Amino acid sequence: MADATDEQIQIHRGLNGVYFDRSDVCFIDGRLGELRYRGYSIHDLAERSTFEETAYLLFYGDLPTSDERAKFDRELRDARVLPASALDVIRAVKDAHPMEVLRTAVSALGASDPEVDDKSAEANLRKAIRLTSQVPMLVAAHHRIRQGLEPVSPDPSLGHAANFLWMVKGERPSEDAAALMDMDFILHAEHGANASSFTARVVAGTDANLHAAVTSAVAALSGPSHGGAAENVMKMAMEIAAPERAAEWVKSKRANREPIMGFGHRVYRTEDPRARHMREGVRRLSREMGQPKWYAILEAVVESMKPYARLGVNVNVDFYAGVVYYLHGIPD
Repeated sequence: MADATDEQIQIHRGLNGVYFDRSDVCFIDGRLGELRYRGYSIHDLAERSTFEETAYLLFYGDLPTSDERAKFDRELRDARVLPASALDVIRAVKDAHPMEVLRTAVSALGASDPEVDDKSAEANLRKAIRLTSQVPMLVAAHHRIRQGLEPVSPDPSLGHAANFLWMVKGERPSEDAAALMDMDFILHAEHGANASSFTARVVAGTDANLHAAVTSAVAALSGPSHGGAAENVMKMAMEIAAPERAAEWVKSKRANREPIMGFGHRVYRTEDPRARHMREGVRRLSREMGQPKWYAILEAVVESMKPYARLGVNVNVDFYAGVVYYLHGIPD
């Protein structure tokens, strides 16, 4: 077969429109704004499930029975252990950006995991469960260490999201705060072949171990066009500073053809179905934390962006997520 000529080659920038696999894990309809995990609507999971149940669903394909849920909870809680070497790495690079620290620390976990080179499906599942517990612990430990504080030991009586907040702040979160973080974890748990997931699959396809694949995913997630979006929304809110300034700020940015952080999506042509679930939680949390202005600023930006919604520039999940992290004292 003759080689294709330059005129015959079609380049798909960003792999847009390229299909490379089928998935039973996630379904996305960008035109209708629909997202499902294993056949379950994201709306039902966000409103009625917990992160632990959702993680089980993604790992095993079905929601757990009560006995399966109890066993899975124990596995997650038993995995709340960080090797000393990972903490040493965090201390050594504590002044770096949190995503760079997380990438390095995940790699360090692989260096000390006894099953790192066992690539069987069973071993990979065990490692995935361990990483599910360990990654938020790495984030919390770095947050404490860079403030000159000692990491907080996990509390086995707390669920996944509540324990993360406990380890970040050293105090038990309110039920509302824990529920909102739990929902945030659910909404970000799966999204098909996004940049970080695709990167992990490419690396796993070379027969690299699971920790190497996850390390590469974190590296992709660190990009400002991917995981960095939530951080940039908070920077935007700080720059606007007051709700009454939002309209003029948006007008100026649009006139200069600059993007508005937290708006638009590569897949969704309508509002991101995850965004609405964060909105009410952010309103309550900002009041609870005595900082209602951040919610007011975000809503003023949403109002100012309404004329652009017909062009497909709608609010996405990162628009509200950045404020959640900021209110919990996690600035970036």
